[in-house]
Amino acid sequence: MRIFVAFEGSFEAFDVSAHESVEAIKQMVKDYFHIPLSEDQQGRWYLELMYAGATLRNSWSLSDVGISFCSTLKCFLKKEDKPTLYVFNAVTQEMMPIMENVSILGKKVSDLRTLVTLRCGFPVSIYCLRTPKGLEMYDCNTLRDYHTDIGTTLRLDVWDGWKEFLMGCLLGQKSKVQRYLSKEGPVLKYQKRVALYIAAFHGHTELTEWTLKQGVQPHEAVGVHPYRAWCHEALHTDVSNCPIHAAAEAGQLLILKAFVNCNVLCLECKNAAGQTPLAIAAKHQHKDCVLYLLSKMCSTVSFLKLSVPMRIYIKIKQWIVRAQNHRGHKSQLGRARVSGAKVGDTVVVDGFTKPKMTSKSWHKVGDKSWQSTRSKPPLSKQQSNRKHVDSSVISQRDTRKQITFPSLVPNMSSELQSHQKENQRNKTAPAGRKEKHIKNVYLPQVPLPPVSRVDYSHPVFQGNAPGADCLLRSFFTSFSEHSGRTPRENAIYCLAVASAFKEKPWLQQLGIAKVLAKKSVLT
Repeated sequence: MRIFVAFEGSFEAFDVSAHESVEAIKQMVKDYFHIPLSEDQQGRWYLELMYAGATLRNSWSLSDVGISFCSTLKCFLKKEDKPTLYVFNAVTQEMMPIMENVSILGKKVSDLRTLVTLRCGFPVSIYCLRTPKGLEMYDCNTLRDYHTDIGTTLRLDVWDGWKEFLMGCLLGQKSKVQRYLSKEGPVLKYQKRVALYIAAFHGHTELTEWTLKQGVQPHEAVGVHPYRAWCHEALHTDVSNCPIHAAAEAGQLLILKAFVNCNVLCLECKNAAGQTPLAIAAKHQHKDCVLYLLSKMCSTVSFLKLSVPMRIYIKIKQWIVRAQNHRGHKSQLGRARVSGAKVGDTVVVDGFTKPKMTSKSWHKVGDKSWQSTRSKPPLSKQQSNRKHVDSSVISQRDTRKQITFPSLVPNMSSELQSHQKENQRNKTAPAGRKEKHIKNVYLPQVPLPPVSRVDYSHPVFQGNAPGADCLLRSFFTSFSEHSGRTPRENAIYCLAVASAFKEKPWLQQLGIAKVLAKKSVLT
């Protein structure tokens, strides 16, 4: 069988077998055109074959995807860049690739932490980076000092007992955030500022509204953990960043509007680099945010007999705030304001105290520091027995209740919600009746009729072409037992792969899906 391959203006013919693999075709093209392919630590060069608008996989054969006599394949030489570093997030259990220039290895750890914050939305004061050997990396040192090389995987650790709290912030679950708040006053205030920062970065409106009602200001710096409040020289410069800066970096327009309506001082709030939210939004090319902030800065504030430009109004308000703060300092009877840690507070000294950033869960840490501050008289024997009985009764009542949380993704389709309900039924069912659930990433791309069962009676084809529902019941039912997917999931997967051949008619895409399903069983 003769096919044609187009590569960089050349159009050459190749005699191949119908069952030849795509990988073998790539090798033939490489040898014919003398294409140099290489791979190093920074990336690799590879060939890509395309047919009918879809990229061909190496394991496919020509007959699998309907490549017939005199078909034309397009060949491209592409480069895949490898990440310079990897950062494993201990909270989300995800690997973050850092796609920066190799020159970052010669920079300081503080520069890397700035990049990590832009990726995950965590304030720099709640986490630290560790080497593969578990050594904590300090901001003042360079990455070379820790023998960091290309492809090294670093670990992101957070404060002990904060994992559940931070997961609630990332998912925008207000109830979960409230549950895992600290009982210490200074730590509680700090956690609320962190919650507002993360909610602003990820656009969680409900959590943002709750934190604003708690008195957290969007133009207030997140700051550092109270355990580190005494150490000013070793702090990262980005600890002075505010939630309004996080919203501008992420392009969260609704959050920006809520912050500006809460306090107009957000418009002139500057970060560590001296940039306003407008400059930050322009730097990250968030057009809608730039237009909104520009319109606000060019507006006027109208009073009864006077209209003041927004810039002048902000200057006046800043002067009033400074005067109020100055009056508050004078009311302290001449005593100097003490900053940092006080006698009896817990402090963390780099390299000396026991590390408190090891990402231990809330249940393992057991935030019991608040209990020690409350001195209670010892209970009598009768009171202790009565308390034990009451707690056992309450625990029995609690076990009968089921706490339901809202959906993590508000715009989730009804199909995915039905899968979640089915998973919950499988978890409560006996071990022998549990079914393995496979998350289907192709569901939004391929619309299908309602869920069909395996034991559904198969109707007779009507007309010349079978429908999508007939495809589910006839083509994929027999193959699902071997592929590890249900008939519907198998149909979704194969149809999604075949739908990439956009230049093919729908019936031919259907045939490709059928062949791919058969091949998955045979292999």
